Amino acid sequence: MPGLSVAEVSLTPHADLDLHLEVGETRPARALERALRDAIVTGRVTAGCRLPTTRSLAADLGVARTTVSEVYAQLAAEGWLESRVGAGTWVAETAPSRPDRAEAQAAEPDGRPRPYWGGYPDASLFPLGEWAAAARRAADAATLAELGYSEDLRGSLRLRAELASYLRRTRGAQVSPERIVIGQGFSGLLALTCRAMAGAGARRLAVEEYGHPAHREIAAAAGLELVPVPVDGEGADVSRLGPGIDGVLLTPAHQFPTGVPLSPARRRAVIAWAQQTGGLVIEDDYDGEFRYERRAVGALQAMAPDQVMYIGTASKALGPAVGLAWAAVPKTRLAGLIAQRSVLNEPRDTLNQLTLAEFIAAHSYDRQVRRMRAEYRRRREYLAARLAARVPRARLAGVPAGIQAFVILPAGTDPDQVVAAGLRRGLAFKALHEYAASAGSGNPPAIVAGFGASPATRAQSDIHLVVAAIEESIADRCRLSEGEN
Repeated sequence: MPGLSVAEVSLTPHADLDLHLEVGETRPARALERALRDAIVTGRVTAGCRLPTTRSLAADLGVARTTVSEVYAQLAAEGWLESRVGAGTWVAETAPSRPDRAEAQAAEPDGRPRPYWGGYPDASLFPLGEWAAAARRAADAATLAELGYSEDLRGSLRLRAELASYLRRTRGAQVSPERIVIGQGFSGLLALTCRAMAGAGARRLAVEEYGHPAHREIAAAAGLELVPVPVDGEGADVSRLGPGIDGVLLTPAHQFPTGVPLSPARRRAVIAWAQQTGGLVIEDDYDGEFRYERRAVGALQAMAPDQVMYIGTASKALGPAVGLAWAAVPKTRLAGLIAQRSVLNEPRDTLNQLTLAEFIAAHSYDRQVRRMRAEYRRRREYLAARLAARVPRARLAGVPAGIQAFVILPAGTDPDQVVAAGLRRGLAFKALHEYAASAGSGNPPAIVAGFGASPATRAQSDIHLVVAAIEESIADRCRLSEGEN
């Protein structure tokens, strides 16, 4: 074919394999990168195969040796290849493969699309061994009082003490064990908080224009009227908060799902509003530990412990199965929160709380956060690289953080078509408008892809499916435009 270089190369050690590579005369580096990746993904080149030397492959293809070196280095950085000192370049043992590239699927065995939603962590990375060891130590040390009914509705004192120390050290929070309340997940503590607000006479709660629909439903079920506030490049526009607002629910460290932190000026502004009006700031610190470029943004609670209800959870660093969350409660709000807990008579789950206390005390929680941070950072960087290589007009927005990506699509792209293309590939993610608090929101064309949700063994291949879904939708739009012309 004109404009193509074709190399028939022999790969060892298992057998002499002929590999057909087509490399265009223009942009040969990108073409070679795509051709090698395609050969690995489709299984034409299997894990453990040794690639030709850069000199040999460059001669076969008629390209510069530096081009081949750069491609090998790029694919090695992405995890597709391994460079072994004195032994050449090999296809990585852990490189993803798909026997049928055209119809690759990520669906569950029963055919249901697998959740790839924002906020979902990878359950396959749960530290089962360390957790089991902590559970054994916690059970051995448990007292009879801890194993029986407790009159302290705040939760295990041992866990509250460990959390107070951890939150001061890692999130900069100003908190003591006496003002921490343990709950079942963020949603459970949010429900208690909203019920307590309504019981104290609150009527209106401001929420970010984009956020978890379930959280808005919880607040509405407590009898609070929701008031959406716009979100832009500085986070929630808190200047829209007025004296008629009784509280505001924010994700200040990493806005969900757009990925922008609340700017310093707006952090100061919302604290000033709360101090002047007596309003409550509910801080959802759902993934505050996962910041990749620099040190994490500290907790907003540290600026005004008497105005901010800080809520964190173990669901992202450990897994939803742990089911524990914690609130650092302003002094004036503590009695109301405890009163609501007394009415609901929630289960205590004391053994799980004692296990988490032991897990934190042994610094296993710190180690797990570091492991997860490194893993999720690799996934986000891999997604950014794949978008840049295959869909350069799409881009990741927000700061490098968290366990989901906010992907701005090229102008004119229908995000619902991208979502549909993802479903056909077995992945269920959402368009931005599905997180909107009102239909009138001016939604840019964007999707929210939860790269944290993949099992570790599928992380890279799932990213390829997301990028392929975007590519398909753009190609369909282009064909439609050409047909109309």
